[in-house]
Amino acid sequence: MRKVSRLAEENNLTWVIGGPQGSGINSVAETFAKACARGGLCVFANIEYHSNIKGEHSYYRVRISDREVRSHVDWIDVLIALDKETLFGDLHKEYPTHTGHRSEVSPGGAIIYDSALKLKPEDLSRPDVKLYPIPYTEILVGALKEAGRDKELSKYQVMVNTVAFGASTALIDYDFDLVAEAIKEGFTGRKAALGDLNIKAARHGYNYIKKIFPDGFAYKVHPVSSNEKRMVIRGVQAVGIAKLKAGCAFQTYYPITPATDESEFLETHQRDYNIVVVQTEDEISAVLMATGAAHAGARAATSTSGPGFSLMAEGLGWAGHTEAPGPVVILYQRAGPSTGLPTRTEQGDLQFALHAGHGEFPRMVIAPGDVVECFQDTFDAFNYAEKYQMPVIILTDKFTASSYCSVPIFDNNGFQIDRGRILDEHDLTAMSPYKRYEVTPLGISPRTLPGTRGGIWHTTGDEHDEFGHITENSETRIRMMQKRMRKLQVVAETIPDAKKVNFFGPKEADVTIVGWGSTKGAILDGVLDLEGDGIRCNFLQVRYISPFPTELVTKHLSTAWRKVLVENNYSGQLGALIREHTGISIDYKILKYNGRPFSQNEVYEGVKEAIRNNVKEVVMAHA
Repeated sequence: MRKVSRLAEENNLTWVIGGPQGSGINSVAETFAKACARGGLCVFANIEYHSNIKGEHSYYRVRISDREVRSHVDWIDVLIALDKETLFGDLHKEYPTHTGHRSEVSPGGAIIYDSALKLKPEDLSRPDVKLYPIPYTEILVGALKEAGRDKELSKYQVMVNTVAFGASTALIDYDFDLVAEAIKEGFTGRKAALGDLNIKAARHGYNYIKKIFPDGFAYKVHPVSSNEKRMVIRGVQAVGIAKLKAGCAFQTYYPITPATDESEFLETHQRDYNIVVVQTEDEISAVLMATGAAHAGARAATSTSGPGFSLMAEGLGWAGHTEAPGPVVILYQRAGPSTGLPTRTEQGDLQFALHAGHGEFPRMVIAPGDVVECFQDTFDAFNYAEKYQMPVIILTDKFTASSYCSVPIFDNNGFQIDRGRILDEHDLTAMSPYKRYEVTPLGISPRTLPGTRGGIWHTTGDEHDEFGHITENSETRIRMMQKRMRKLQVVAETIPDAKKVNFFGPKEADVTIVGWGSTKGAILDGVLDLEGDGIRCNFLQVRYISPFPTELVTKHLSTAWRKVLVENNYSGQLGALIREHTGISIDYKILKYNGRPFSQNEVYEGVKEAIRNNVKEVVMAHA
């Protein structure tokens, strides 16, 4: 890890809570993030958790600043430990998965832990940090007693997390009213009384710190005034909202981490919107049902992860071959192959998304880099699917799916639903007989909705003629293949260049960083550190993967001095794709494939290691 000298700075803090899964770290971390966002602060929060349901170590990291933050850092300023393992790791195991977070706390930082652990300061081996032993259970009992529920400790024992949370907000001197407001928001209806109880527990933890440790703490977080309306949102929510805005009428899924969260989000809103969400018996059914719904005239989608997408490959080919107006497929990448690391992130499916399914057929692949782009690109995907009559894959990952960040309220002004040309009864009468797969100059055949008079047509997974009838005629095969594939050229020519790539920084630089997807935030934040060291950088983000923006990428890279690839995979898949399409080789690769996302300081460290020591491939492994 990069050894940094951290000076206490107001409204610039990384806060981490760790404990066993099932101890409620999610709820308090997300409440803290929302409380800070309500105070006008910028927030980025991400969780790391095991694939079992309860017991193993998890931790939630919340980064707070009065300036925009798009990624996490590896150091901790305030650490809340709900158990001993958070501090010391699981070294008692034969194959430990972590060595504890106490070593990650920055000098001058704070560790809050349960005094019942009876640890001595020397046990923690961190004389350079401030220690705050707090009697979690004793404080909770006091809060329960105030509410007349002190006889029900076993029922509410999990609320020690709220006690510790309240203590941490006192330590940084944050406005408790905003904390209480955020807690209350999470407990509505029949759970309102539980919300009041959690507020009491947090208040008791808050008061304990103020009373027992009156000297205060160097790191402070205070609300700031802002006229901009912002929200705290995860990638799965951004995708879900985009689907609702785009008029998605049919969503299918089979439960799989991390994609399930998006479908469950849609399920909670399906009664308020004209959408049906169906949990199918497997991913094969999911993609085929969504494709059938698209043929039937509905805007349709399915969401999955790598193992599920593997099962969808044949169905995806059928959608492409039959020129279905969809479906939109959201592929949340996680570490593979096989089951891999089910709850960890990776960018290992780029080449897979491009080539899934046997044979050749057109598909679009779009890789948004953050939650705002998830919203924009998912909305556009439905227009593309219907306009160009092909499946569209949104390629994101677990990190984007589960990370919270504060962003301005989505602006969908100018967003318009474009279903492409759909023939009505008058059109069909004029063009009789109707050829559903008519060969046209653009490769896009006339489409009609089922039930339209005169619009009967056939479809099949076999090769077919313009009417949809099965054929093995050689000349017809050539014409139909060329017709289908011609659509990709049309897509490449009609979609604005501004959507295909993003370019940040000066035209000329010491280093050109190349990346895609969720590495965007860490790269943009890491560039600030590099520039602080006198290394002038720019950044090319490739957003549209298929059809590949060859001319744009060539334009930006052909004159670049030193090209550095940053990817969350083993082989540098985007780098290989760039060489395939442009002939340009990347000079250096910064790779990470331990199932964890890039941090801001890893980008800084990796780029410096590569260019200063001429290391062609740098593998990062921060947990």
